[in-house]
Amino acid sequence: MAIAAVFDVPGMTQAQYEQSADRVTGGKGAVTKASDWPVPGLISHTSMPTPGGWLVVDVWESEEAFQRFGEIIVPILHELGAPHVEPKIYPVHTVVTR
Repeated sequence: MAIAAVFDVPGMTQAQYEQSADRVTGGKGAVTKASDWPVPGLISHTSMPTPGGWLVVDVWESEEAFQRFGEIIVPILHELGAPHVEPKIYPVHTVVTR
């Protein structure tokens, strides 16, 4: 079952987000397609600034795929000094893509 993982990270900066994306892609810069991810299973990724931090919403094919990605991204975020937050996980009912 597909899931949505929502990270609302107070205090996270755009620079920290961009540095984490660069590390996720192995130094290729911004994340632009699902194949940039180090594990399979990503359906969509959206990020945006908020008044007090950064918001990321990912849709994954399964919670297991998301957990595999978490094993990679959590240490990266920790190294960058991003605040630790637990993502909110929701089962996905509908996904529409272009």
